[in-house]
Order: sequence, then C-alpha cells, then structure tokens
Amino acid sequence: MLSHAQYLTSHLPAPLLPATNFPKPSSFSLSKSTYKPFFRQLKTNRFSKCSVSLVSDPPQLELTKNHKPFPAEVSRTILELSSVGTLSTLTQEGWPLGSGVRFAVDSNGTPILIMNEFNRMVSVDGKCSLHVQLEQCGARTPQCTIQGNLDKPSDNMVLRRLYSAWKKRFDEEVEERHIYVIDVERVLQIEDFAEGGVWVNSSEYASADPDPLRECAEKFVDEINTHNVEDIYRFCNIYADLGFQVLDAKMVWVDRLGFDVHLRSVQKDAYEVRIPFPREVTDEKGAKSSFNGMSQLAWEIEKHIIQVPDFQKVKHLKKITASSV
Repeated sequence: MLSHAQYLTSHLPAPLLPATNFPKPSSFSLSKSTYKPFFRQLKTNRFSKCSVSLVSDPPQLELTKNHKPFPAEVSRTILELSSVGTLSTLTQEGWPLGSGVRFAVDSNGTPILIMNEFNRMVSVDGKCSLHVQLEQCGARTPQCTIQGNLDKPSDNMVLRRLYSAWKKRFDEEVEERHIYVIDVERVLQIEDFAEGGVWVNSSEYASADPDPLRECAEKFVDEINTHNVEDIYRFCNIYADLGFQVLDAKMVWVDRLGFDVHLRSVQKDAYEVRIPFPREVTDEKGAKSSFNGMSQLAWEIEKHIIQVPDFQKVKHLKKITASSV
C-alpha cells in the first residue's frame, strides 16, 4: 500500500501545478518560463520511447485524526503576531482596572512592557493579567490571558536583551528604567468568543514554539479564499464526513499541521472542520505544496480517476454561530 505522501511524491509532476487550460483544481501557479525547458525537450524528442507506471494498490490517505497545535503553541503564536493587549491590575481601592498597552515578547514568550508612573501606581501587589486577541479572517478570534506578576529586571544584560526585543518590534528607543516584564504563572487559551478555555502552565508555555507559518498564514488564507474556492468546497466533500450539502465555505487559518474551514449547510447551520495536512510542514512553500497535492488527489477522487475504498474521512465537526461564516 502507498501512503498519501508517497503517492503524491511519486505521481505528481511538480509541487505547484499550473491551472491554465486544464479542467483540474486551481493551484499556486508558476511563470511560463519555468516550463519552457520541459516543452522544448518534448518537441526535440517527439519519437522517444516512454513508459507508464500503474499503481496496483490505491493510495491510503492519512487524514483520520484531528491534528491541531497544542494550546501552548497557539498562545505563543497569538503573542508573536500581536503587539497590543489589555493589562489588568488592582487599584489601591481593590478595584480591577484594565488599560490598553503595547507589548513585545522575548524568546520564551515573556511579555515586555514599558510602564509609566500611572501604571506603577495602580498595581498594588504586582499581580496582573494581560489579555490578547488575534482576529483570523474576520471569522474567528482566538485569545489568551497571561496571568503573572509584574517584575522589574535589575540585571543589565537582561535589560539590554529586553530592550533589543522591544526595539525590534516597535523600532523605537526606550529608557531601560521603564522596562518591566510579566513573570508568567499560567495562561488561559480560548479558541473564540463565548467558548471555554484551556489552562496552560508556565513551563508548557515557555517551552512551546510559535507556529512556523505565522508570518505568512494571513496571506496564504487570503490567496486560497480568493483563487481556490472550488478546492475548499472539494476538500469539504472529499476529506470530511459532513452528511450535508455545503452552501458556503472558506478557510479561516493555516498552521504547520493543517487548516480550519468554516462552512454553512443549506439549512444555514454553521460548522468548523479541521483538515489536516498529510504531513507536517515547516514553511509557506511546504504548505503550498501540500495544499496543491491534496487538491490534485481530491480532484482525481471526485472524477473517479482513482478509488480509495478504505479512506476514513475527518468526522470532527464543531457547530458555530452562523455569523462566523
């Protein structure tokens, strides 16, 4: 038996497939010059012998699990992509007070703040929280709340490192005496508004890595929703076990393990489905290659060019509010 990855590797001519003049799924295109040597070779070797290989066993598609990043990874990604949050502290009268702040993060995800005189006065015992949100495709807003203690670093080498992190994010000069950090104790990660959260401890948070696709994810999603809508519909029908006809569908976010799709049935019920990649990707090129390979394979299954009788579709659906689609 061939795995999904093996089938794509051995049978697709290139990771990015041109869509022009072919009744196949759209994909990220390459320039025409990329194909000139190939067509020139065909023209000069018109009578060359060739062979065709056949696959005796159908490919096995390994899309059976709900692969998602861990909550600690999601929290690290949110803080890496954001620079504004709500800092909540206690006043002298015991009231919680929230104020908008800018922040940077160091290599461990520790939030770095520039505290003025007002900020320092309202914090009684140093306990605080930092709430941060990340809007995704106008359809979902994952968020996390950092709980910890405000701390003023005294080591000059640490201060210089924190200063460098702040300057890298905001490209501005600050006085080191105004630099504070939040010593993280735990993190509450929430997938969207009105949903329950998952608590992450400080060691899990510090050891987690932000997603490698975070810088290109928004652009990737925009390109797919603009140029590859048919592929998203096809993915819902081929890779997911829905049990209903899809009226609308769009990609919401992509990460190293796969992507999330919001869809709506003809009855106007809205759902979220997770479509995992056949293997983990580490950059934008790998994500595009995997997406195009999945598009090609889904098209061949839809057109009955190949059959995969043992294929187990993704069955995990999460119902959401209709306004999210």
